[in-house]
Amino acid sequence: MAHLVVDHLTKIYERGKVLALDDVSVSVEEGEFLVLIGLSGSGKSTLLRCINRLVEPTQGRVVFDGTEVTGLSQRQLRRVRRHIGMIFQQFNLVKRATVLSNVLAGRLGYVPTAMSLIGTFPKRDIDRAQANLEKVGLIEKMYVRADELSGGQQQRVGIARALMQEPRLLLADEPVSALDPATSHSVLNYVEEINKDGVTVLCSLHFLSLARRFGTRIIALKDGKEMFDGPPEDIDKDKFHEIYGEEAEEVEVR
Repeated sequence: MAHLVVDHLTKIYERGKVLALDDVSVSVEEGEFLVLIGLSGSGKSTLLRCINRLVEPTQGRVVFDGTEVTGLSQRQLRRVRRHIGMIFQQFNLVKRATVLSNVLAGRLGYVPTAMSLIGTFPKRDIDRAQANLEKVGLIEKMYVRADELSGGQQQRVGIARALMQEPRLLLADEPVSALDPATSHSVLNYVEEINKDGVTVLCSLHFLSLARRFGTRIIALKDGKEMFDGPPEDIDKDKFHEIYGEEAEEVEVR
């Protein structure tokens, strides 16, 4: 079986009025860097959040490493989520806490609740946090408050936090939409390195040029439906307009 299987997934919001995902099926092999593209509201974020059940699907199944995620109790789900890291569009950091504290939050699924409440972590976790900050180039910011960092630095803290879970799957929900082009490339380079280390990546991106640069495979969504699934080079001008609309012009981000 594939590393991740999304099977006929449907999500309906607002008392049945908004169809966010419409019978989407995706199979992902271990080690892929899969990029989701599409307009705002196409269903990209909903799909990512249904995979780890931050959003509950209306119908369909999600199977991760042979375990049906959609059938788990909350206690069982917490154990599976240990292996699914997530990077958020707006960073989701505790702004008044230090960089180190934010990164250690990635171990909350592993330490006893009492320890996490008082912010006590084993030395091995602190060592791991420092190693991950070194990996994203922020070791010198370890004791700086998160809200004193630039946007790109905050997103790198988010990456280090996700790495604390020792994930087998990394979900990145529009991780560079709030960043300038140069910083976007820098952040995605870190995500690419994680992928090269063997972690499967599902990343939603706005710009097709970034998707082509980093994705080994692209899935396009439009109005909750899958419009394309294949290698980046197969998206020609006609397919681009089918995904983004006839009035759209492709903007290259270098």
